[in-house]
Amino acid sequence: MIDLRLLREDPDRVRASQRARGEDVALVDALLSADERRRSSGVRFDELRAEQKQLGKLIPKATGDEKAELLGRAEQLKADVKAADAERDAADTETQQLLVQLGNLVHPDVPVGGEEDFVTLETHGAIRDFGAEGFEPKDHLELGQLLGAIDVERGAKVSGSRFYFLTGVGALLELALVNAAIAQATAAGFTPMLTPALVRPQSMAGTGFLGQAAQDVYHLDKDDLYLVGTSEVPLAAYHMDEIIDADRLPLRYAGFSPCFRREAGSHGKDTRGIFRVHQFDKVEMFSYVSPGDSQAEHKRLLEWEKQWLTSLELPFRVIDVASADLGASAARKYDCEAWIPTQGKYRELTSTSDCTEFQSRRLSIRVRDGKQIKPLATLNGTLCAVPRTIVAILENHQQADGSVRVPEVLRPFLGGREVLEPVAR
Repeated sequence: MIDLRLLREDPDRVRASQRARGEDVALVDALLSADERRRSSGVRFDELRAEQKQLGKLIPKATGDEKAELLGRAEQLKADVKAADAERDAADTETQQLLVQLGNLVHPDVPVGGEEDFVTLETHGAIRDFGAEGFEPKDHLELGQLLGAIDVERGAKVSGSRFYFLTGVGALLELALVNAAIAQATAAGFTPMLTPALVRPQSMAGTGFLGQAAQDVYHLDKDDLYLVGTSEVPLAAYHMDEIIDADRLPLRYAGFSPCFRREAGSHGKDTRGIFRVHQFDKVEMFSYVSPGDSQAEHKRLLEWEKQWLTSLELPFRVIDVASADLGASAARKYDCEAWIPTQGKYRELTSTSDCTEFQSRRLSIRVRDGKQIKPLATLNGTLCAVPRTIVAILENHQQADGSVRVPEVLRPFLGGREVLEPVAR
């Protein structure tokens, strides 16, 4: 959530952020009104309680008519204090309910607009000309079937649409990717983490995933637990309700977990293969830093993502995501999109978001810097979302005979294998 003091001091900035996100600007004024009632009712409650305490000291000393008058006033005060307390609680509840509906403040440099209004910042690698090489590229599913690596038919039989099996070299390729990604993250100073896939509502809400993203979340009603769509959730909640000494920052974690997404609203999109699925594994980077270092850390996370995709020898571009396409918790987000030959376009493989103090305020995570205790900043960045990365590797490194060249960075994790060979024709 945002800082209420900032809302009071600069409401126009919050209105502009809401407008850029394509969200309801009237929410800002409703929140200002609720906050004013909360503060005024709080002052009223404090004044009445002070008078009540003062009266409590006078009554034992009073006699006769004066005591009767004071007792009468005490009864009235009791009722007034109770009413003021209820009014204060109601205003506070309304303020909190409205506050959690506000997205994070959009960074002023974020391009304004919808999904297609991103700005391309960089382009890396060369796109192969398969025509010049003399063959038509196969898509990842055809390649996966040739290699005995992907089985979507049995995935659908067992679990339904958008589920799959990785088999043979497909399973080995996932394990190689995960191990190589964790090796890179560990070398960069991240602490490897295996995280829970089920979290309590407070953890899910605290990271901002029960707002606009709620329709994509799986909920276990019987247990009131949520299946995470990313290990960002348990990694953000890892230090929930804690105060961290400033000299421990930055804290960097690399989490590996299964991820579950309903893919609500994606009917008809990416139905072939494993690009858009309900369950997948991912290595996620997560950082806790001092608020003043969040923008620099954001660039660092992006550099680590670029390092990863470059090591996989994939052509990709970096985009600055437009304001209305940001998640609720992100002040700014960069995506790395890899070229997918059979689609003829770039598709998202990684993203990194600067969430500033938004999540730490909701999760009550603070930093102690000398005598000052304040919220810290959190950031997240995908290092390897496995299925999409497999899609990009198979399609970009395929050869005319249906085999796939293995990027050098993965070979040590595949027993030195340089090529994945077809097992079925």
